[in-house]
Amino acid sequence: MMPFGGWLRRSAPALVITGSMMLGAGMAAGQPLFGALDSVLSQQLRFSAGRNSPIYAGAEVTITGQGFRPGQKVTLLYGTAPLGDELVADAGGQVSGRTTVPADAVSGNHPILVVAQGPYSASVANLKVSPRIAFSGQAGYDVTEGRVARGLYQSAYSERNKALFVTAAIGRPPVRQSELLRLDPQTLAVVARTTPQPAPAPAPRPGDAGQAPRDGGVYAVYGVGVDDANDTVWVTNSRQNTVAVYRQSDLSLVRQFEPGTVNHARDVVVDSSLGKAYASATFRPEIVAFNTRSPEVAKRIEVASRVRGGIFSAASLSLDHDAHRLYVVSNTTNEVAAINTRTDVVEKVLPVPGARSSIGVTHDPQTGRIFVAAQGSDNLVVLDGESGKVIADTPVGAGALNAVFDPVRRHVYVTSRGAGTITVVDVDGRIVANLGPAPLANHASTDRRGTVFVVDKSAGVREAESDTILRIRPRP
Repeated sequence: MMPFGGWLRRSAPALVITGSMMLGAGMAAGQPLFGALDSVLSQQLRFSAGRNSPIYAGAEVTITGQGFRPGQKVTLLYGTAPLGDELVADAGGQVSGRTTVPADAVSGNHPILVVAQGPYSASVANLKVSPRIAFSGQAGYDVTEGRVARGLYQSAYSERNKALFVTAAIGRPPVRQSELLRLDPQTLAVVARTTPQPAPAPAPRPGDAGQAPRDGGVYAVYGVGVDDANDTVWVTNSRQNTVAVYRQSDLSLVRQFEPGTVNHARDVVVDSSLGKAYASATFRPEIVAFNTRSPEVAKRIEVASRVRGGIFSAASLSLDHDAHRLYVVSNTTNEVAAINTRTDVVEKVLPVPGARSSIGVTHDPQTGRIFVAAQGSDNLVVLDGESGKVIADTPVGAGALNAVFDPVRRHVYVTSRGAGTITVVDVDGRIVANLGPAPLANHASTDRRGTVFVVDKSAGVREAESDTILRIRPRP
C-alpha cells in the first residue's frame, strides 16, 4: 500500500483523467450508474487504535460505523485505492472491520471516501494519524508531583498570596463531586478546599410527571483565574453556563452568578488593574466581561468570524496584563481574536492556517507572537500578532490541548492530552524538550517567574486515587 500522503496528492487528477474508467468499474461492482440514491444520509464512521490511544503510523485500526441500511455494502477508499476489505452492514445498520496504517504514513488528517451501495451514497470520514514525538530534554527540568483530588481541570497562581488554586469536577451532569482547592505551590499540599453549593434542578422533561424532581448536583468548577486586586478567585461553572467568585483566603463564596450567564463557560481571566474579568462562552461568538469590584456583568463582547458562513466559538483565553490585550481562540473557525480590555473592543481577528479544532492559546508579550494549540491537527501554530503571518507550524503530539508562555525562559509549554506529553517550544517554534509521561495532560499555568504547573488527569489511567498536579522548573 502506498503512503497516505502519496495517494492524497494523486487522487484529484486521477478522478479527472480516468473518470470513464471509474464509472465502468462502478457498474462492474454491481452499482448501476445514476441508480437509486440514499435520500437519508445518517452514516457515521469512526477509526480507533484503542481507548485513549492515538493512531500512529503502523497502527492497527478498528473501523466502526452506524446509520447504514441493513445489507448495504460499504467500501472505503483512499484516493482510488481500497482501504481494507469491503464491509457489509448488519441488521442494525452497523459495520465493523480492521485495517493497518502504513508504517511510513504521514501524520495529518486523511480524508477517507466512504461509498455505500444499495442504495448509493458517498461521504468523507476523517482518519487522523498523529505525530509521534520522542521524549527529550527531561534532564533539564525538575518535576515535582502532587496528588490532591480526582477530576482536576485547571490551575491559576496568585502572586499576592503565593498560592495555587485548582479546580476539580468528576462526571457528567448532575455533577455531585467538585472542589475548589488552594495549594501551597512549594509543597503542592492542600491548604484549603471547598465544595460548591447545590445547583438548581434542571427543567422538567416530558415524561417526568409524577416523578421526584431531578437532582441538580453542584455548581461544578472547571476554569479558574485569580484577582489579586480584590483577593478573590473566579471560576467557571461550565455545566450550569455561569461563573462564581470566591475569596482567596478561606474559599468562602462571594457570588454565584445565575445559570445562563455565560454559555458553557470555559476559561476565565482577570485584568486586575482595570477591575475586569473575562469568561469565554464556548459554542458562541461571545466573551462576557464582568466588573470585579461589584461583581456584576459589565458587557458582552461579540466576535465576528472572518470565515464565510463561520461562527466564532470562544475557547481558551490569554491575557497580556501590561498591554491590556486579551487573546481568544475559536474552536470552530480556527481563528484568534485580540480584544482591547480598556475599551472591550475587538481589534483584529486572524486566521490560524494549518490548525484544526484550535483550542489553546498563549502569547509572548515581548514579540507579540501568538501561539495556538490545535487538538484536531496535533500542532502548535506560531503567528505574528500584527500581520498574522505563520512563523512556525510545529507537530507537538496527539490532542494538543492547552498552552502557556513562560516569560523567563521565553518558552511555550504545550499539554497534549492524547500523547500524554508536555512539549516545550521556543518562540520560533522549535522543540527544546518533550516531557512526560503525563497520561492525560490537560492544562498548564505559570507563576510568571519560571515555574509552570500542569494538571494531569491521570488517575483513571494509572488506577490512582487522585489526579496529578505537576510543578515544572527548568534547571539552571
